[in-house]
Amino acid sequence: MSNVRRTIACILIGLGALLLAAAVMIPTYTVSKVAKTPLNLRITTVAKSVPGEESLVLDSRSLASPDGAARIDKNVPIVSQRFLTVEEPSGADEMTVQAGQTLRRDDRDGDTGLLTASVDRVTIDRVTGAPIAASPNGSIAVTVDKSGASVLDESHREGLQYRFPIGTERKSYPYFDLNARKTYPIDYVDESEINGVPVYHFRQTIPVTNINDVVPSPTNKLTLPAAKWGLEGDAPVTMTRFYTNTRDVWVEPRTGAVLKGGESLHLFYGRSADKVDVTALKTHVVFDEETINAQMDVTNESLRKLDVFGIYVPVALGILGLLSLIAGLILGFRSTTPPRPTNFDPPTEKFAV
Repeated sequence: MSNVRRTIACILIGLGALLLAAAVMIPTYTVSKVAKTPLNLRITTVAKSVPGEESLVLDSRSLASPDGAARIDKNVPIVSQRFLTVEEPSGADEMTVQAGQTLRRDDRDGDTGLLTASVDRVTIDRVTGAPIAASPNGSIAVTVDKSGASVLDESHREGLQYRFPIGTERKSYPYFDLNARKTYPIDYVDESEINGVPVYHFRQTIPVTNINDVVPSPTNKLTLPAAKWGLEGDAPVTMTRFYTNTRDVWVEPRTGAVLKGGESLHLFYGRSADKVDVTALKTHVVFDEETINAQMDVTNESLRKLDVFGIYVPVALGILGLLSLIAGLILGFRSTTPPRPTNFDPPTEKFAV
């Protein structure tokens, strides 16, 4: 009987040790496999101009008109839409993100309402969200050829863009701005909540940038009669297009997912960077509620996986392992303790005298 107890005790102790080891290893190994940006992302984000705030757009048709000065339309509804997918090459540690983005005025149909369009590709690390070190690590397309195909401009960039690191910290990060094609810091502001989920708020300010230096094009540097620019005289005046922006993002720190984003865009024509002569676009766009809810759904699914493998499974295995270990030790102790002798009193006989 004692041999059977010893065997069962050894099995329980071994099982307990195995379960405790698994409880320790799962958070450090399995979670590192789970805590990566998913490869099946297909995300559409929509940001709209905030009602009641200034929203100005230069009517491009007024620039081509032979008469009158350039006209600035007020209270224009603006919609920024981005469709993000994962493309090849992608694998266990890296992924290529493609984002097609349009900015349009929502009070006009078709191409007449389109303000800007771009297709951006970048290969990033699935944990840190940063572009890989290879050069080039991305491409940008803002124009098309005669057949309508996008003309890709290969680029090498640094800084975050579409994802923050798994385990985002309260600090500044380098962040790439697609319009300026340059990296600037995005700074931690504060912590808040979105639908009960803790988020970190970051803000980035893009200084006034000469867009013609970034992408030389006829629309980024125009020479028109002074009257067209609203100036006195008939002499031609050359204006350059400038750009500045304040970007706000709210990040779920455990997954690095952006739950909410907004931009205060300002593009203008000026004779110098420090003087706004004619506003081309000035608006504040923020993710709409449907986008925020969709981002929340994807993020909550990732959080559930992290909780399962990072908390619930290790705790359950730890408890079972500890109970198994204790039971094995108790059973083993009992099987090695010699039996206590029983008290035996020999019978006494009474003899008659």
